[in-house]
Amino acid sequence: MELNLQRPLLFFDIESTGLNIATDGIIELSFVKAMPDGEVKIKTWKIKPWDYENRRQIPIAPQASEVNGVKDEDLVGCPKFIELLPEVIEWMEDCDLAGFNSAKFDLPLLAEEIERVRAYCVSRLQKPESREKAQEMLDLLNKVDLHGCKMVDVQNIYHHFEPRNLRAAYRFYCGGSDFENAHTAEADTLATLEVLKSQLDRYKEPTEYQQEVLKNDVDALSKIGGRPRTVDFAGRLILNDDGEPCVSFGKHKGRTAREVWESDPSYYTWIENGEFTLDTKRQFARLKAQFQEERKKALDRPATEEELKGLAGKFNGRLF
Repeated sequence: MELNLQRPLLFFDIESTGLNIATDGIIELSFVKAMPDGEVKIKTWKIKPWDYENRRQIPIAPQASEVNGVKDEDLVGCPKFIELLPEVIEWMEDCDLAGFNSAKFDLPLLAEEIERVRAYCVSRLQKPESREKAQEMLDLLNKVDLHGCKMVDVQNIYHHFEPRNLRAAYRFYCGGSDFENAHTAEADTLATLEVLKSQLDRYKEPTEYQQEVLKNDVDALSKIGGRPRTVDFAGRLILNDDGEPCVSFGKHKGRTAREVWESDPSYYTWIENGEFTLDTKRQFARLKAQFQEERKKALDRPATEEELKGLAGKFNGRLF
């Protein structure tokens, strides 16, 4: 069925340096514009991700490169987002937007890139030699209001009509009908067992479209979807790429739990007395005890020869 459009619908997708909207950048942007008359226009840009404040290329996270196949050196000669923005805005003007899971990531990242350009241009207004160009870009930015666009997220439609719940899974894997007494604990648990057994049957051999097989092994099954990187079940503590627990919220968001304990130990008392789950409090308490024990051991051990030399170099025998 052809789309019934009153104005252009712009489908878009983004590849990026990573998944942190606040710090990562766009490396590829693709537009497919569906016009009311049925015409379809396509445009894709490769983009050098740019940190305007520090005047450097934003590096691509290794995990992102594994997915999109793009490396930092591939983008050295590509234009920055600010250089492409006039053309990007021309494509976006007077359009509604569409994508797959774009409302949660692609749209916020596109908006973030636009705001970075806006902030950079505002800073350039103070310099006479760049004031005119900066103002031109700011006037251009005012032509697009992403908050005012309608956003069609195809994934939301998919999940709305094909719900990802136990009843839907049972119908899909176990014969096309509902199980009796759904939403009673015992029936739901038995249905979950039957779904897993049927999944093992369905994915035991590779197909043209699905090369991966589902191993009948608890260890392998438990790893599907990746192991959670949360330290506590509420996700207040998460593991960074180096495997260190980090605070995931509030004023210390992004800092390691060790850094927070060393610089703001009262934060742990706040967690202990706050409205957090007992599991979260236990994990913070466990880390606090670990850090205290490490400090105690460090203070109790004899100083190394290198440490003694360092102290000797600082102490000259004079008090003043």
